Amino acid sequence: MTGPPDPPEAATARLGLTVAESTPVHPVLPRAPKGAPNVLVILLDDTGFAQLGCFGADIATPNIDRLAAGGLSYNRFHVTALCSPTRAALLTGRNHHAVGMGFLSDMTMGFPGYTARIPPSAAMLPRILRDAGWGTMAIGKWHLAPRGERSAAGPFTLWPTGVGFERYYGVLHGGANCWAPNLVRDQHYIQPPAHYDEGYHLSADLADQVIATITDHTHAAPDKPFFCYYAEVATHAPHHVAPEWVAPYRGAFDDGWERWRERVFERQLASGIAPPGTRLTERPAWVQPWSELDADARKLFARMQEVYAGFVTHTDAQIGRVIDHLEAIGELDNTIVMLCSDNGASAEGGHVGSVNEHRFTKGLPESVAANLAWLDELGGPRTYNHYAWGWAWAGNTPFRLWKRYAWLGGTRTPLVVHWPAGIAAQGEVRDQFCHAVDIAPTVLEACGVAPPEVVDGVEQMPLHGASLSATFADADAPDPRTEQYFEVQGSRAMYVDGWKATTDHVGQAHGDEVALLPGSRSFADDTWALFNLHDDFSEAHDLADRHPEKLAELEAAWWAAAERHHVLPLDDGYAGRMPAISPPAYPPPARARYRPGAGRVADEVMPVLVRGFTIEASVEVGAGGAEGIVWAMGDWTSGLALYGLDGALVLGLCLSGDQFRLATPPVPADTTSVGCRYAPTSPNSGQVELLLDGQVATQLELDRTLPNSWQNGGTGLIIGHDTGFPVNDDYQPPFPWTGTIRHLDVITPGAAPPDPAVIARESLNAD
Repeated sequence: MTGPPDPPEAATARLGLTVAESTPVHPVLPRAPKGAPNVLVILLDDTGFAQLGCFGADIATPNIDRLAAGGLSYNRFHVTALCSPTRAALLTGRNHHAVGMGFLSDMTMGFPGYTARIPPSAAMLPRILRDAGWGTMAIGKWHLAPRGERSAAGPFTLWPTGVGFERYYGVLHGGANCWAPNLVRDQHYIQPPAHYDEGYHLSADLADQVIATITDHTHAAPDKPFFCYYAEVATHAPHHVAPEWVAPYRGAFDDGWERWRERVFERQLASGIAPPGTRLTERPAWVQPWSELDADARKLFARMQEVYAGFVTHTDAQIGRVIDHLEAIGELDNTIVMLCSDNGASAEGGHVGSVNEHRFTKGLPESVAANLAWLDELGGPRTYNHYAWGWAWAGNTPFRLWKRYAWLGGTRTPLVVHWPAGIAAQGEVRDQFCHAVDIAPTVLEACGVAPPEVVDGVEQMPLHGASLSATFADADAPDPRTEQYFEVQGSRAMYVDGWKATTDHVGQAHGDEVALLPGSRSFADDTWALFNLHDDFSEAHDLADRHPEKLAELEAAWWAAAERHHVLPLDDGYAGRMPAISPPAYPPPARARYRPGAGRVADEVMPVLVRGFTIEASVEVGAGGAEGIVWAMGDWTSGLALYGLDGALVLGLCLSGDQFRLATPPVPADTTSVGCRYAPTSPNSGQVELLLDGQVATQLELDRTLPNSWQNGGTGLIIGHDTGFPVNDDYQPPFPWTGTIRHLDVITPGAAPPDPAVIARESLNAD
């Protein structure tokens, strides 16, 4: 194996009067071994074990299926059941708590396992490969930069370009609007290259960028291998996709999630993805029987799955474009392609689904009747949609539960490995136990690169994963490791030598789960179930009563692993974490001044708005009267904007899809300031006022409070015009202010934190 080159001995050039009389000493530059492979890691988001064709789905994924047919499918690959932690484990080769990513990067805590800051002692895969001579590029979702460090001021240390990637294009946050994302190129925010009306979609854009970046690389250095981390935002909600991708699935899911799940399971058994003797776990009581749903509910839920299926197929098509490009330029055979998902399918749409996932942020109820009115809009730009949780349950066939739980439905996802130059087997299934921490060691061994002991003078912690390379040629190779702990939001499990113990912990749960899921709400009351996964692929037969000594052994092993990897202290919700949240180095001021001519101001570096605010702009009204955007945040799925329209000052509010509007009489031409004021009047109500020259011109009582953050993707504040989608139908971006805006003052009661429950729900929506 090779590592980064050692510096040359203390040799120095011999300098003479002329070049001819001198002896040069050239620097030793990193160069990968001759014939070293490229690496393409494709990470899907919220894609369950059974949602790809090659893992049993009847959802069309011909390009991913092609990779599986030409390579290997691993049916016992595991992840952390949550977004940021899996990404940290995959890119570092260490367990997530051990590198500070025990939870989402949106909540930084003052405990070693929850800092949300991957330490220098855990150099990431791109840094190691870059130092060994690979070109490195990241395209897509990041979600590993801490909250408060994702603004134009950085720091950029934990952005992709700060951890070893030389190029980056994508979204830093946990979620994104696929029609109008908040994009970053390298270290600055940019506007999408096209608009929705021009056919823009984030997944297609990401594939374009992968192709362009690889092309640039191979043009500049044809013999230099590359490592490309291609982290799709799909299939995370919102399930955004054009109608033509949905159309082929019309009627495909009309017989419901139970029957669909049964058909998937039959295909899994036939293909070997599920071994003989696997039991299909039963439908839990909290998933409604399809036969008991009324016609409206069936119509709505079937359409939600049609849209999701179209979303998956569209994503597969973009991956196919990348694979076709690698083949066209002659690089596919010697490219290690590894495709997996960060966690199981997501149930965050609740039991009736959602047409606007921001409604969860405010704890607003969902209903079949209300959602049915949006049936024809699902997947489009006016929705932020998520399917009903019956489809998440089915999407994780044959397992139970879903994302955010240590049961197999949350922790076991597809893994496909394709490398014609290094893997002779085609279309075979591998059943070795493996985990996201095994990806980095596998890549390093396949590339012939030894993990460094020291990086930038910092001693490196050992890798916790092990290489899967032996399984490439040998279907009977032993498991690379025999032990792995799991913890996600208090849900815990321990795997040792084929045995797995899993708690029934539900804790504070999420949305509908609070009322509907059975299980322990207290760590002191947790009950552990026990499974022999060698004989019980689907975690269906609880053996705790028959093998109490084995259960005790695994429970003790979990506590030992928790101590080793900094898992404690546990918390099963969000509000409970708030007292331990780490303050930013530069906290938002209670009074801040912003000026036009710059990009958006990130939500997380603005003053805290949820406790009330006054926003006043020093302006000159244009000759034609008040017209255009003064400032805007968010869009018509959740947002607010202050603008002039036909001479009046208007505040447009979209609160999780519900529209509110407040307008003044015509604004006098000599007005020098315009603004609005908001104050919560109770936990469930608020008041907004419009201000002209500091005086209240009109007001509106709201039946709810405003959120602290308007979009999952961190769209922030923009001044003097708007971008992306509007807040309502009064205008279309950019709709610039026709007069002059000198500055904008944002004044809040202080920098005290908002209601912990509000921040908690918003953080969950970011994963």
